[in-house]
Parts: sequence; structure tokens; C-alpha cells
Amino acid sequence: MHPTPTPIPTPPPALRPRALFAMGRRHRDTLFTPAAVERLTTYVDIDPDHVVEDFAREPALDDVEILITSWGCPVLDETVLARLPSLKAVVHAAGSVKHHVTQACWDRGILVSSAPAANAVPVAEYTVAAILFANKRVLEIGGLYREHRAPLDWSRRFPGFGNYRRTVGVVGASLVGRKVIELLRPYDLDLLLADPYVSTLRAAAMGVRLVEPDELVEASDVVSLHAPELPETRHLMDARRLGLMRDGATLINTARGSLVDTDALTAEAATGRIHAVIDVTEPEVLPAASPLYTLPNVLLTPHIAGSLGGELHRITSSALDEIERYCAGEPFAHAVHHAALATSA
Repeated sequence: MHPTPTPIPTPPPALRPRALFAMGRRHRDTLFTPAAVERLTTYVDIDPDHVVEDFAREPALDDVEILITSWGCPVLDETVLARLPSLKAVVHAAGSVKHHVTQACWDRGILVSSAPAANAVPVAEYTVAAILFANKRVLEIGGLYREHRAPLDWSRRFPGFGNYRRTVGVVGASLVGRKVIELLRPYDLDLLLADPYVSTLRAAAMGVRLVEPDELVEASDVVSLHAPELPETRHLMDARRLGLMRDGATLINTARGSLVDTDALTAEAATGRIHAVIDVTEPEVLPAASPLYTLPNVLLTPHIAGSLGGELHRITSSALDEIERYCAGEPFAHAVHHAALATSA
């Protein structure tokens, strides 16, 4: 008989830092299940039912040391921070912090963590599935099979289709872009990368060949976008660059809608010359009359590549790990650095 291990007692609230949820209520309910809350309360003193959506309506917040944020968090500007004199850390249970972490946070030296690495996993998985299906012409063949309900000469209709020795161009070595490259390594594909911040040596270590964007677009059977939303990346895929794509090539966008000129893509796709798998658009929801909804060579999905359903629990786990590190006096594993925000999502 093995002795029953003695449970580790939970420290009293006075010895745990005070924490507060700041996010949309529905996101709190989705991300922090009862099991997650149980784990959270072993690290911090928190009222799990108290969720801040508007700091102006909150009473005294003098003792709050950690803000646990997610989608829907109010902006943390100077006025809000003045009401949070003890705030030392923001742990963001989502991706980008640009929407709520302001210069005032950095000026005060507040530590910031985020979970883009956790959210990158499902986006990369979606992208890899789209790449493999695109080269195999799965959606088109499935549509024809549904229409004819009889065997056809697929090789004649789609000469050269398949994934062997096809060229995939990845635009942007972001967290998602790097994960896509990692997941594609087992396949017999030729991988190209365009990223102004990556050296030739680093690209070679990643198993890709570094090229300029135009060369990538011209040489690739699939062009997959993973660049951040910045002024210089707006309409990265404009009419000119879309025109450089090979006949029958596929454009995949799981990054930001602004990277693609929607009007130019609509015009190019309407010719049937190229294909597209588009998960993000500009505007976020296209007008109901947009041809992109119905073109047979376009797969349009409603921004579902990122974490959904059970995948959200990976984000929660990442945030809880960061809170545990903070409470143990350890540095964040996924710290956000102010200087890096200029070239990241």
C-alpha cells in the first residue's frame, strides 16, 4: 500500500496577489471553465464571477496586481492605470495586445504576457490543411463528383495535381508562418519564404529558401500569407502581385484581411485563373453581394482559423502557466516586448 500523498495547501488570500478579469463576459465564461478557475485560484486571489468590461463603473481597484485580459478588454490608458496603482502584470489570454495595452503601460514598466503561440497552432493547422487540399484540388473534384455522380478522368482534368514537389510560398515568418513551415517539413514540398526581417542563414536553418515577394508569388503553387498588419503590408497582394501568380495557383490568407486588395482579388478570381482560400477579409464580413461567396474557385470561411471551441483551452492553459510563473517569481515564457510590437500583429 502506498501512502496517500498529503495535499499541498492553498495559500491564504493574503499571501496571493490580487487578480482581476478584464474582458468580455462571454469570453471569460468560454475561456475559464470551472477546472481552469480552480487552478487559477491556487495562484491568485480573485473573484471569478467579477468581470470588468468598463473600468469607469468599477469601485476601488487599489490592490489589483494582475489583470487577466482577453478579447473585449477595455483600453488600459493613463486614466485607467491611475485607478490601478498596484498593477504590475497583464496576462492576456488571447493574441495581440495592441488593442488594449497602451504606451502608458510600457511607461510604467508593467509586465505583459500574451498567448499568440497557443493561438498560432490552430491557424497553422488550418493553413496546412488548406495547402494540401488546394494542391490536391479536393474542393473542385468533390464538387464535380457531387454534380456528375460518376467517375471522371481526374488526371486529365487536373494535370499535375497533387502535393509531390509542389512549391509553397510562405509570406512572413511570424509565429504562424514558422509553425506552418514546421508542419510542412514532412511533406515532399519545396518551401519559399519572403520576410524582410529574416536572414538567408536563418531561412536555411528553417528549411526554406529566402526570396523576394515577387519571386515567391511567381514561383509558388500556393501563396500563404502570414505577415502582420502594418502600413507597409496593406494590400501586399494587390492587382499587380495577384497578376504574377501562376495559372491555377492558390492564395491563402489566414492573417489579416488588409493584406489583400479585396476588389483586385475578386476581379482576378472571377476570371477563374487562380484559386483562393480566404479566412479573413476587408471588411471583416463582406457584403452579401460579393462574388467571393459563390465563386467555385474560392473557399471563404468566417475567420475560423484561430482558436475555437476546445482549442480555446490551449490559450487558457498558456495564460495559467504564465500566472504560475509570475507568482513563483519567474519571468514570463511569452513576454511581450514593446519594441517588437512595431513588426508584429
